Amino acid sequence: MSELASESEATHDLLRSPLHDRHVALGAKLADFGGWEMPIEYTASGGGVLKEHSAVRDAVGLFDVSHLGKATVQGRGARDFVNRCLSNDLGRIEPGQAQYTLCCDQSGGVVDDLIAYLVSDDDVFLVPNAANTDEVVRRLAGAAPDGVEVTGRHRDFGVLAVQGPRAADVLDRLGLPSALNYMSYADAAWDGRPVRICRTGYTGEHGYELLPRWDDALPLWDALADVVRGLGGMPAGLGARDTLRTEMGYPLHGQDLSLDISPLQARSGWAVGWKKEQFWGRDALLAEKAAGPARVLRGLESLDRGIPRAHMPVLAAGGETVGEVTSGTFSPTRRVGIGLALISTDSGVEDGDELEVDVRGRRSKVRVVRPPFVESHVR
Repeated sequence: MSELASESEATHDLLRSPLHDRHVALGAKLADFGGWEMPIEYTASGGGVLKEHSAVRDAVGLFDVSHLGKATVQGRGARDFVNRCLSNDLGRIEPGQAQYTLCCDQSGGVVDDLIAYLVSDDDVFLVPNAANTDEVVRRLAGAAPDGVEVTGRHRDFGVLAVQGPRAADVLDRLGLPSALNYMSYADAAWDGRPVRICRTGYTGEHGYELLPRWDDALPLWDALADVVRGLGGMPAGLGARDTLRTEMGYPLHGQDLSLDISPLQARSGWAVGWKKEQFWGRDALLAEKAAGPARVLRGLESLDRGIPRAHMPVLAAGGETVGEVTSGTFSPTRRVGIGLALISTDSGVEDGDELEVDVRGRRSKVRVVRPPFVESHVR
């Protein structure tokens, strides 16, 4: 993962989640993720990326993703203001629903991808990526009209993700609402403590993201972890989160989406409200849509023992470079190497074609496929 540094590079200058002590107690391997010292895997307590990945696919996993940003946009007309800035159409959802959306710049590049929770016409709650939160808040605050206030609330809330086929059972056993439609949320209480629960996640499994107050995250984690273990699951780190999301073909900002990779190139045009009269990057994206993107994100499945990794060249049969890998990993579910790559549209490459990836000077054969690489169960 591009945002990960080695364990030796993690320093005490990094920000820490409210669950840091629990991760240490579980023997987590910690590393830098977007400026936060976060658990990558729990090898010392019997986990590890492969086991944690399988637990999520087969039972249930519990993730700490409190490094994710949080911000509020509040004041008269907050929904309309956010809708004039971010890509997706907030007018298509109702209070109590959430929406995946993009913050683009005027060139059509992606500053960040984030989740917008619609509380009311005058209140929108945002969850950006950790490393991009300050920039998203800065851009929104700079554009906000009188009467609308944009506030970064990074340390006000933790974020815990419960993901897997038994995720609903976990919430049920704690008396929390689980019968939510996909991308809907409910404000509830656990042990007298408020918590926002949304039917979403980043793994392709049935799951929820829970947002307790920062100081309530630790007792809630402990309660969730006890139930998760009792159902055959385990805590999972950000290493498994990356392999799970790659199997789904979900883009990671900084690799598959960036200021240099537009929504159209990343096949994320579905998160753009094309009929809206205004949003950041609209003119550039409409022009790119009309002309057709010069490159598009495609899935790669290894046909040998090679594993695609970010920045590796993708080659046609004749040896010419036709693209570059943006994300790649070993798929614990499929037991093969998989990846995402930006492929030139002029190359004529189609799904089903065989290409090669330059794996440190060795040619590895891959097939072009359309993600997800495994079946999704999110709906």
